[in-house]
Amino acid sequence: MTRPAIPVIITRAQPGADETAQRVQRMGLSAIVSPVLTQQDRSEAALPDAETLSGLVFTSANGVRAYSARRPDRTLPAWCVGPATAAAAREAGYAQVRASAGNAADLAAFIASQAAPATKPLLHVANAAAKGDLIKLLADHGFATVFAPLYDMRPAAALSDAARNALTCDTPCLALIHSAKGAQRFADLCAEFCLNHLSAAVISDAAAKPLNAIKLSAIQIAPRPNEAGLFQALDTALATLSA
Repeated sequence: MTRPAIPVIITRAQPGADETAQRVQRMGLSAIVSPVLTQQDRSEAALPDAETLSGLVFTSANGVRAYSARRPDRTLPAWCVGPATAAAAREAGYAQVRASAGNAADLAAFIASQAAPATKPLLHVANAAAKGDLIKLLADHGFATVFAPLYDMRPAAALSDAARNALTCDTPCLALIHSAKGAQRFADLCAEFCLNHLSAAVISDAAAKPLNAIKLSAIQIAPRPNEAGLFQALDTALATLSA
């Protein structure tokens, strides 16, 4: 099926933004990379010795990259929240990669179904703003977990010129939203625009909420909170525009 030549604004942080852009381009669409968050590593964050841990828990590819930059060891089991995070772990060289589907609750249940609590804790690597919900969920299953906030996600100062141009035009365009924090920053940066020509594909209900303030043409929520689900939402948004 021939797709309309509609620009897609990719708000994901780098380096994932470029990966998403390549996928958008393979669909025959115009990819506009405009990250609304920037990853900042926290070199001062403490990191337990690998020998004191029973495994690693990654809830994003960014967490995989942040930990891998600090530690050469790749022997610990890597529990990953979805296929994109698992792919990043495999690419980084981890020998034992185990991936769940869905969100943090699904990951905790998956870990409990595949392993028994050990005397050594798991290590959850995430950004400093993570709420700690996963640690609580794992504790409910009997797992001790240590948190390593190895990076921050800082808000971008502005949208790219190409994104601003797309938002200024009256022709239809789309935005891909990968997180609730990214959605809030995108909404802040878009406050000056009239956006009745912009639709968004978002990764979760939580990521949709901040967008209600900027009155988009439509919001499509991913059926699953991962990259594959987000592209399903993008397909739905495209079909709606093409109808």
